[in-house]
Amino acid sequence: MTSGQEQAAQGESALLAGEGGALPLGDLQAMPDPSPDSGLRMVEALLFASRDLLSVEEIAARLPLGANVPALIEVLRRAYATRGVNVVEIGGKFGFRTAEDLAYLLSREQVEERKLSRAALETLAIIAYHQPVTRAEIEEIRGVSTSKGTLDVLLETGWIRMRGRRRTPGRPVTYGTTEAFLEHFMLTSVGDLPGLEELKGSGLLDSAVPASFLVPVPDDSSDLREEEDPIDENELFDLIRQEDDPTDDRNG
Repeated sequence: MTSGQEQAAQGESALLAGEGGALPLGDLQAMPDPSPDSGLRMVEALLFASRDLLSVEEIAARLPLGANVPALIEVLRRAYATRGVNVVEIGGKFGFRTAEDLAYLLSREQVEERKLSRAALETLAIIAYHQPVTRAEIEEIRGVSTSKGTLDVLLETGWIRMRGRRRTPGRPVTYGTTEAFLEHFMLTSVGDLPGLEELKGSGLLDSAVPASFLVPVPDDSSDLREEEDPIDENELFDLIRQEDDPTDDRNG
């Protein structure tokens, strides 16, 4: 035993001494392990295995008769003082808790999942199949107005992006899908989106749709079309402000 170990053993022996002197090993009742540190190991095991904090009385009830529980707890408290877990006292009871300076390791960031509204799902489907498409064209296809909030929600998900500007009066912004859209819906390309017959077979479309009804072949090529102009990155913030509505209804 090294000098350091001898000093530690002497310190623990002194701490375990009660009013009548050092606690003799023979006073412990039916000790399963006669080694000097068996009492410490028992208390350590109890605190580790217990879901709840334990009082001195609760610990003593599990230990051999005569065990100096407060002294044993103090030895453990000192031994764990600089470790990742500490022996703490809360309301007169004891237990192991993560060291305060390491609490950040156990914090967890959780992504808040939000269910898309029906309007957002319809808008997403139109963008996916008809891209590049403007807000006015989305409204024409849906048959109802599309709020700025709906597009904002889809932009926040990262599933759609502003592609460019349509070369028409007002130069409206065109929208398209992103790689994040493909990843989320596990598509190799937008060409893997279901066609007319697949939509009918899945029940998403009435089997008696008009003969003139067509499902466009989606194309998410990053290349701008002839009718599109590029968007300068410096314009993006201004575009968001320009397209904002007096009333921002994210459900419409």
